[in-house]
Amino acid sequence: MASVLIPVLYVFIVFGSLLLFSYFYRRRNARKVYEPYFPQHHERDVYFSLMQMSDPPAPESLLKAALVRRAMTDVTRIIRLREDKPALQNLLQKGSIGDDLWNSLLAAEKEMEAEILEVAAEANAYVEGWGSVIFQTATEMMHNEKMRALVEQLPSIRAEAELKYGKAALPKLNVEPAPAAPALPVAPTTPQLATSVPSTPSTPARPETPSSAKSSNGLAPPSAGAESGTFSDSDRSVSTPSSPRSPSKSVS
Repeated sequence: MASVLIPVLYVFIVFGSLLLFSYFYRRRNARKVYEPYFPQHHERDVYFSLMQMSDPPAPESLLKAALVRRAMTDVTRIIRLREDKPALQNLLQKGSIGDDLWNSLLAAEKEMEAEILEVAAEANAYVEGWGSVIFQTATEMMHNEKMRALVEQLPSIRAEAELKYGKAALPKLNVEPAPAAPALPVAPTTPQLATSVPSTPSTPARPETPSSAKSSNGLAPPSAGAESGTFSDSDRSVSTPSSPRSPSKSVS
């Protein structure tokens, strides 16, 4: 009997001590205040200050602008959380950072989730459906401000580069104007005829002459004879020229 009670008592003591340790550890962590991952939300404080103004009340356009500025800060923090979380998770697995920083990041994530829902609700209170596009508008405005800041820093960056590397003279390019091309004469346009000109007919086919046809002088056309292949006696006598006769000599 004693051999059975000793292992049971041992298991009870081990599990009881673990439960007590976890209870006091969670209670201590619950009362512990972690350092905030982000600084104070200044844009949110400004929006709440404008909302509380009553004499005179803040115009609606000013409240909308403050809400958009608040959404821009939220977008910046969301992007930073997405970039920092994988790196911190790897460092936590390697033991390079403590749990305080990781718990601070998780608390910032929960806070941002509540902040997004609150901003969307405030935007829908002004304009129905604005809550679904306000963060897209804030993202575009944030990129526009970054581009403007970069353009404004170009003169200072150029001055630092000239101070470090020296100012190099730009090559001068002599560009000669190209000669103007002479104007081409414009051919006069042919006026259109009032009446349509009939198209030139093709060469008509030569009519076939019948073999029996004869001309008025008794001569048949050459083609007729060639086609028939026979000649009449009168035709031969006429068509065949007679040899000239030599003049007869008088017999003395």
